[in-house]
Amino acid sequence: MRPDPSYDNYRSKWQELSQEKSYDAGLTGYFLRKSHMWSEKNFDRNVHFSKVLEVGAGTCEHIKHVNHSFDDYLITDLHPLMNNIKLPPNAEGRGKISFSQVDASKLSFQSNYFDRLIAAHVLEHLYRPYAVMREWMRVLKPGGIMTLVLPCDPGLLWRLGRGLVAREKFIKAELEYDYWQSREHVNPINNLVSFIRYYFQEVEENWQPCLVPSIDINLFYIVHIQK
Repeated sequence: MRPDPSYDNYRSKWQELSQEKSYDAGLTGYFLRKSHMWSEKNFDRNVHFSKVLEVGAGTCEHIKHVNHSFDDYLITDLHPLMNNIKLPPNAEGRGKISFSQVDASKLSFQSNYFDRLIAAHVLEHLYRPYAVMREWMRVLKPGGIMTLVLPCDPGLLWRLGRGLVAREKFIKAELEYDYWQSREHVNPINNLVSFIRYYFQEVEENWQPCLVPSIDINLFYIVHIQK
């Protein structure tokens, strides 16, 4: 049996390439950016959330697309956040932005504290997602909003796009793409949708880009859940 590939090497290369290969390049970058934009279309500049928590922020792409105002916006990730993060011009003057290394599945915050929680491309990576969502709800105030952005993996359109675009780029970077996708995307979208629909009543679903609620003809499932 072959040994496991190096996780440290994977993390280093993935972080180095993720912005260039995912968000800044071609059709893949376009749709990934759009997934963040679609999740924010309900919240324009006239909307205000006092305390916002973003979990699993990674390269901090999401805040570039946040338009609503806030008093405090806390950006967190399990891994140390990159030192060269450049906040977008529209973030200036809209509230305090801070950064912290936090495990998204075991939050260190008090209950009923945040007005909004954002998890973009996060829940598909976490074991026991039903318990994680309960933890996320714990830190939200009554009436608070939890926004989730999820890939429609292993839907047909998602697998087609991954095979034609992303897979080749990361293989050229000497990453075991299929192996790491299997280890990283541990929750298929159909299971996550089933959990969400079972646990929550105040749910607004948005399927993109085809709008029809199907995992096979869409790339992303975006949902806003009110506590």
